[in-house]
Amino acid sequence: MRAIHVTKFGSPEVLEYVEGPRPEPGPAEVLIRIEAAGVNFIDVYHRTGQYQSDLPFTPGMEGAGEVAAVGLDVSAFEPGDRVAYAMEYAMEYAMEKGSYAEFATVPAAKVVLVPEGVETRQAAAVMLQGMTAHYLSHSTYPLQEHESALIHAAAGGVGSLLVQMAKLRGAHVIGTTSTEEKARAARESGADEVILYTKVDFEREVERITRGEGVDVVYDGVGKTTFRKGLNCLRQRGTMALFGQASGPVEPIDPQVLNQKGSLYLTRPSLGHYVATREELKRRATDVFGWIESGQLTVRIDRAFPLSEASEAHRYIEDRKTQGKLLLIP
Repeated sequence: MRAIHVTKFGSPEVLEYVEGPRPEPGPAEVLIRIEAAGVNFIDVYHRTGQYQSDLPFTPGMEGAGEVAAVGLDVSAFEPGDRVAYAMEYAMEYAMEKGSYAEFATVPAAKVVLVPEGVETRQAAAVMLQGMTAHYLSHSTYPLQEHESALIHAAAGGVGSLLVQMAKLRGAHVIGTTSTEEKARAARESGADEVILYTKVDFEREVERITRGEGVDVVYDGVGKTTFRKGLNCLRQRGTMALFGQASGPVEPIDPQVLNQKGSLYLTRPSLGHYVATREELKRRATDVFGWIESGQLTVRIDRAFPLSEASEAHRYIEDRKTQGKLLLIP
């Protein structure tokens, strides 16, 4: 079995393409033949050691493919089923569970069936980012009709899906992007206003667009370079949902700042806490897959790299070139 191994933390070159034994499913697990694995910024955090992981390990927190075998006590799945999963990353078994591989073993409780109307690559592209967009827009701050949201990196993997889900809920969406090309992509996803933060100050633009009122919520997956100014874009009692740190971790903040800026709410959510039960996982996945089938949600796959080019995929995402999802194909 071919897989990507990380034996030391560092630059993309530490992603080694190696041959190893095929894992076998344990009790309550399924063995998935990975047809597409999603590439996410959290994989970069694990590769660099920003999020500590036990070495060695195989990266990858989401994948889709076909059930190759099932372990004892598994009755919900059988070989041949098309399935997908996300956020399963038990470090003590990391060499077997990472999705940057031809096969991965996954607890059956973390796996969902992929409906006929959804392509396998689409499923791989939306499990982590799609359900992230879902919990942000439906749970962390459940947008209501006519409310306003500022979405950073609106043309990226999470951003493009989050824009669409915010529009499904009737919100007014302001997106930020770095280039005209990405701005067009954000508008195609439904953004009402797009700010090129490389050309203008997004804080001032949000003030202009909202006539000084600010937005109800900021969804920030960028982190260090946007966080402080994002707080200034919020209305009184607005919510900052900081769900990532693509530009680096934010500096510590005195809670008194939230008071001074208008009794703001600050949360640092994570998908694992929003799919903590089997029922919640199925509900979010069912919603996302259903919107794809009905044409209400468009999945933008930017590039699909061969598994052997995982290091190139990481360079691409770190250079902030993405306009949609990146996949690895074993």
